Amino acid sequence: MAKHYLIFFLQIFEVILFIYFTVAALYVFIFSISGLFYYPQKKKIDNKKRKFAVLIPGYKEDDVIIDVARNALNQDYQSTHFEIIVIADSFQQQTLQKLKELPIQVIEVSFEKSSKARALNKTMSILPDNYDAVIILDADNILATNFITLMNDALSTGFVAVQGHRKSKNCNTPFAILDSVSEEINNHIFRKGHRVLGLSSALIGSGMAFDYKLFKEYMSTIDSFGEDKELEIKLLKHNNTIEYCENACVYDEKVQKTNVFLVQRTRWLANQLIYAKDYFFSSLKELIIHGNIDYFDKVFQQFLPPRIFLVGFLFIISFISLFVNPIIVSLVWIGLTVISTISLLISIPLNYFNSQTLKAVLYLPQGFVFMLGSLFRIFKAKQNFGHTIHTVQHDKKH
Repeated sequence: MAKHYLIFFLQIFEVILFIYFTVAALYVFIFSISGLFYYPQKKKIDNKKRKFAVLIPGYKEDDVIIDVARNALNQDYQSTHFEIIVIADSFQQQTLQKLKELPIQVIEVSFEKSSKARALNKTMSILPDNYDAVIILDADNILATNFITLMNDALSTGFVAVQGHRKSKNCNTPFAILDSVSEEINNHIFRKGHRVLGLSSALIGSGMAFDYKLFKEYMSTIDSFGEDKELEIKLLKHNNTIEYCENACVYDEKVQKTNVFLVQRTRWLANQLIYAKDYFFSSLKELIIHGNIDYFDKVFQQFLPPRIFLVGFLFIISFISLFVNPIIVSLVWIGLTVISTISLLISIPLNYFNSQTLKAVLYLPQGFVFMLGSLFRIFKAKQNFGHTIHTVQHDKKH
């Protein structure tokens, strides 16, 4: 009798897993296909030359911040219409001195518990309100010279929030390559793919531009370690569409070491769980009452497994299924694995199909194991600011 109950329980569990992974696989497949299509930018409704505050918050980023600040000044946008503002949290005195020698503004901040949201809010409480727009960068970001121009053009089409195209500036380790590929997959699916189908682009935490007053208003209500996702949710809840500017490139350092990978992914998973729990019923209500698909879609994404989990678990389940299930059931599981794999492959830019990437793929099982390990650290991550250390300056190979 006990054996029958166990079999029944396992069958129910498999059905639940099947429904979950089917929904996840089809979601990724739909948006990966849509990302293959051309997305035309809207026409400008004004020719305004906006004044930008370019905010670069950094926590102990002495190794990269000077190079980043110098680079940010090198724009084809009119120099009188943008100001570089480095938000320095726990920088060394010699770094601060070098920064102050540049034609930028340096604002020093200090908190008992540091976070990007607190640094941004403190800075905007000090700055005058004479800016039209704000650009948010990470302390390791390198801008293309036309970045501000393209952000201004995108804002001139009527959008109040724009995500640029964040690319890798280093591919010097297998994990950096895998992280680079992962980011491009997300660009394809959650940014371009969504805009092609009329939904908002996902924000990514840097390389973003906003209407200054709106950003200041929304950020003043945020004090979390996942400020970009919370900001995104608030924007969509109030029916603000987020644009994606694929040509506006910002180069970002990818994780190079396994311990950094673990810390970063743990923080991301922790935030994902928090927002799934906190906003699901609100987003469902907004969908039913007001037809706010964007808001619901964003919260729904928080329930999806990371792409490495999606393919990894489907592969494992398919393999087990070959030994315990009828062949038709096994073929269904294998079909989901194939669909998910194809979805990810068509989302990768062609320049990544090379021997370097092939060698990095051999590290995917290790990445999968580290992601599993991050699940056991989630609750600790909810309480702490997980700082990612940056050291790479210029290495824009992709």
